[in-house]
Amino acid sequence: MNHLFRSARLVYRAYESPEDDNFFWQLAQDTEAEINSNPKLPKPPDKKDIEESRKAYSEKCLLGVVICIAPASASSGSTDESASTEKPIPIGRIALDGGFATQTAYARHRSSKIGLGILAKYQNQGYGSEAIRWILDWGFRIAGLHRIGIGCFSWNDGARRLYEKLGFVLEGRHREALWHDGGWHDIIEFAMLEDEWKALKAHD
Repeated sequence: MNHLFRSARLVYRAYESPEDDNFFWQLAQDTEAEINSNPKLPKPPDKKDIEESRKAYSEKCLLGVVICIAPASASSGSTDESASTEKPIPIGRIALDGGFATQTAYARHRSSKIGLGILAKYQNQGYGSEAIRWILDWGFRIAGLHRIGIGCFSWNDGARRLYEKLGFVLEGRHREALWHDGGWHDIIEFAMLEDEWKALKAHD
C-alpha cells in the first residue's frame, strides 16, 4: 500500500481550497484541453463554472484527484518528503465518475468511467498514460470495480490511439453526436474489464 497516491513521476491529491482555485481557472481557460475533454458549448468560464467543475470532481465522483508532477526529491526515490521545500506542480485532473459505482441502487454493477483533463503544455509527455494506468490500478485493485470505461471525440485522434495502446477495447460509437468546428463528429467509447486489466498487469 506504500505510495498509493503516487506513480513514477506523478502524485495525486485532493482538491485544496483556495490553493487550487487558480489551477481550476487555468484548466477552464485552456481552450484546447477543454474542447478535447468536454462537449459543452465553449464559452469564457465564470466563477459558477469553476465551482461546478470543482464540486463535481471533489464531491460527486467515486474518486477525483489533482494530477501533480512530483518534486524532484520524491521522483528520485527519496523517502524524506520533509527534506524538500518544493511543492508538487498541478498539471491536470483525473476522476472515476460516480455513475453506477456510487449510487446504492446500481453499485452492484461495479462500473465507472474515467474523466481526464491535462493542461495543453503538459500533453504529449506521457503524463496522461501514467495517470490512466494509476487510476486503473486504483479502480480495480483498491475500489473493486469490474469495468472501467473511457471515451473520446473523433476529432481527437491522439486520445483514441492512446486508449487503444493502453489496452482499452473499442465498444462503439455515438455517430455524429457532436457538432465541432463546422462539422459532425462521433463520440467513441472504450472500456476495460477487470480480467483484461489483470492480463495486462501480468505482462508488465
